[in-house]
Amino acid sequence: MPEVTLSGELVCSIAAEAQTVARHLPLHLELTRAEEGCLSFNVVRSENPLVWHVEERFRDAAAFEAHQERVAASEWGRATAGIERRYTITGMATDA
Repeated sequence: MPEVTLSGELVCSIAAEAQTVARHLPLHLELTRAEEGCLSFNVVRSENPLVWHVEERFRDAAAFEAHQERVAASEWGRATAGIERRYTITGMATDA
């Protein structure tokens, strides 16, 4: 099965959202990087303080889907649920 990659941006609309990202990001990075099947996971603030660049690589679709499920139920998922995501995902069966 092919690797799954996600690339894009997390776009905050106000400074309070960016502060929420900054506060919750360290644990989110730690937990995600420890997941079975996570090959790389980076979230870096851009020159615009409201925008974060996101790059993810997972071993396969199952690992990526497990990550998505964990995140949805996590503190990060709840805290950042309303923040805009502009992502492109490749390697999923629906990409064919």
